[in-house]
Amino acid sequence: MGEHELIVSLGPTLVSNRTFIIQLLLVAGIIVIVGWLFAKRGAKQLAVRRLLIIAFAAFAVATVLFPSVLTKGANLVGVGRGADLLLYATVLVLLGFLALQEARTKAAEKRTTYLARRLALDEAPPPAEYRAAALGRQDG
Repeated sequence: MGEHELIVSLGPTLVSNRTFIIQLLLVAGIIVIVGWLFAKRGAKQLAVRRLLIIAFAAFAVATVLFPSVLTKGANLVGVGRGADLLLYATVLVLLGFLALQEARTKAAEKRTTYLARRLALDEAPPPAEYRAAALGRQDG
């Protein structure tokens, strides 16, 4: 295989090909998602997360534009098709995301419980005042 044939086989498809439309839509979707992630996270986001997002976006664009590279990578690790490898990787990332969200939810629930208890204690009347009010009601 010559150099030109290799570039054509690895590169984006021609505009006249129907797959260009889906490639364009997928790349646009990836760009929108990455932009949304940066906008939602703001300045509080760690540099590591930003680098991971950029790496994910680059990988996603590369798999859309160069699907044969993904297939070759899949063959290297013993998977028949690149789409199958992408599916397996997606399942792993989804499970990791769900585990992370579960941990965050539990931490938020613990903080909420602590704050509710603290607020209840702070707003409760002192024991002597409560006792006097309770005894006053029993007498009446």
